[in-house]
Amino acid sequence: METHLPCGILQLADYSCEKALCEYSNCLLLLPPSNIAMRRDVQEGQARCLSRLGRHKEALDIAEKLRNGATNTDHLTTVLNLQFAIYQGLENVEKKIMCLQQLICLHPFNPWYWKLLAEAYMSLLQSLSPLVIPETNLYQSEEVSVSNSSFKTSAGREINLQPHRSDSQKEGPWSSLATETKRESAVTCRSSQAVKEFLWALEEPERTDEGKRAASESWEQNMSKKAGIKACASFIRARLLLQLIQLQQSSFALENNIKSQKEIDDKVARLCFDENSLLLMTKVMGQDLRPEKLKEEFQGEVKCIGSSALSSLVTASAREFEIKWFGNLQDDLCHFDRQFYSDVYLPPSVT
Repeated sequence: METHLPCGILQLADYSCEKALCEYSNCLLLLPPSNIAMRRDVQEGQARCLSRLGRHKEALDIAEKLRNGATNTDHLTTVLNLQFAIYQGLENVEKKIMCLQQLICLHPFNPWYWKLLAEAYMSLLQSLSPLVIPETNLYQSEEVSVSNSSFKTSAGREINLQPHRSDSQKEGPWSSLATETKRESAVTCRSSQAVKEFLWALEEPERTDEGKRAASESWEQNMSKKAGIKACASFIRARLLLQLIQLQQSSFALENNIKSQKEIDDKVARLCFDENSLLLMTKVMGQDLRPEKLKEEFQGEVKCIGSSALSSLVTASAREFEIKWFGNLQDDLCHFDRQFYSDVYLPPSVT
């Protein structure tokens, strides 16, 4: 056992997944049932190997068993990260979003989960309809003025709202986003129908009757608008959190933080919101930010409770999560409908 586990880790790091899986399996046979902690580590390694080998169902089965046996928040966080990695290999953006939402329920002040969630919403946005850039309205109007371009957290720390303007935005943000989509969209939805089914489930029941689904062009435009709002709001919260922890960082951690903020700035700029909309999103997504909350996130205690109680810590459904975090924004940004579609033309559905 002393040799099997280290060998498995090394083989997995070296992408020798078949050998790593064999080492993990041998190690598991030698572990007594009472050694729960090490058995969980070994089973996680098995699942990651299986996922990389394309045996996703077996990997998900192991992840589900680990989830059912979780007794503390660290266990659940590990399992959700594992499930996220498996669904990433499956290119299943709907399930990735659900995993990230549950991770955020456990860790609402983790910037990396918010950034990953924003990128997943971008994948949804890009999969709903291909972006066709019209010859006019390529450039975002700069007539909107904002009297207050920063806001203060509840602790009094001032956060800059202004995103850095990138060269790509000068060329036309949606053109740049469309190019980026072709180049970078390695994570895609399984099919447009799967995306629609996922999004229908997020809508209120009275809005999902067959008659209204038939109006697919209008529905897709509405869903694209909502996905854009969720992506931008998630990026903004990630940036606010990164700015708050920046002062406590140094070396490569600080470098990675600043690099990530720049990436977020570029992606927010490409979403083409006006400054008033960005200001509103920043105030809403940053209203609960306090330094002591961030300290709890990164030095927090591990809650040891039963599996049923753990389940209550994560939101029961994606819709509940999105109502909590984005519900007010979607109502307040209704004027975004005109702005969003003045810059983007979504072609009618082919029948």
